[in-house]
Amino acid sequence: MVAVMNSPQSKDSREQTAMAVRLSDVEFRRQGRVIVSDVNLAIPQGERWVLFGPNGIGKSTIVSMMATRTFPSSGTVEILGNQLGKSNVFSYRHRIGLASAELLRTFPDCEDPLDAVVTALTATVGRWKDTYADEQYAQARALMQQFGIGYLEGKSMARLSEGERTRVLICRALMANPDVLILDEPTTGLDLGGRETTIRALSQLAQTPDTRAIVLVTHRLEEIPPGFNHIAILGRQETSNSSDNPPAGTVLYAGPIEQGLTSDRLSHVFNMPLKVERHDGRYRAYSC
Repeated sequence: MVAVMNSPQSKDSREQTAMAVRLSDVEFRRQGRVIVSDVNLAIPQGERWVLFGPNGIGKSTIVSMMATRTFPSSGTVEILGNQLGKSNVFSYRHRIGLASAELLRTFPDCEDPLDAVVTALTATVGRWKDTYADEQYAQARALMQQFGIGYLEGKSMARLSEGERTRVLICRALMANPDVLILDEPTTGLDLGGRETTIRALSQLAQTPDTRAIVLVTHRLEEIPPGFNHIAILGRQETSNSSDNPPAGTVLYAGPIEQGLTSDRLSHVFNMPLKVERHDGRYRAYSC
C-alpha cells in the first residue's frame, strides 16, 4: 500500500471532527482493469480540499464515488456518515452539491439555465410540473450574478458555451446549500475572464467559515483558488505488473497544500523536472 501523509492534526482530534467524506482501502475496477487502488482519504466537515493529479489517474472515478453515483469494487466509502451500499443514497444525495461534465449531459437541451439552477432544490434534472417560490428564484438569480452569468436567464442549455454551462452547474451545486460541495474541473472551457471570475467567486466561498466540506478537482495548479488549504495528490502505484494497462491511481499525499505542492513531489508525479512557485496565494508549475 502506498503511504499517505496526513495533516499534522492529531488522530484523536480528527476522530472528534465529523467526517464529510471517508474512503478506506478503496479499489475500483472496470472491465477487469484496476482504475484506482489503495485509496485512503478522510475529509472533515468544514475543510477545503483540492483533488489533484494528471489526466487519466482516476480523479473522476473518485468524484463519482463521493457523489454516490459509483460504488467501489472493494473497500468502503462513507459520505456524511452513510456507507455506500449500506444505506439509501437518495436519503442524503440532496446534501451533496455536484458540478461535473457527467451531470451536465443529463439536462434537456431546452432547459432554461435559471431552471437548471433552481431545480437543485428538489434534486431533479429538467423542470416539469414542480413549482418554486419567488425567493427561491431570487436566490438562483443572485448566484448566477455572482458567477457572471445572470444574462443567461431565458436561454437554453444547448445554446450555451462550455464555459457558461460549467458556471451554471456551479450555481446549481451551491443552490441547495449542500453539506458537501464537489466541483469537478470547474474552470474547464472558460476563457481568461471567465476563469478569473470563477476563481474569485470560489476563493470567496472557500474563505467563508462554515461546516460545509468543499472538494475541487483539477489538474492545473494555476486554477486552484486561494482559500483551499488541503490537497490530495493522485499518482500511479509503483508495480512490477507487465500488463499493457497503466498502473492504478492512488493517493500519494493528503494534507496541507503548502507541504503537498513541492517541486520534488510534482516532478515525481508527472515524471519530469518541475518547479513549483506560489505568488499571492496562487500556484504555478513549469518545466525546468
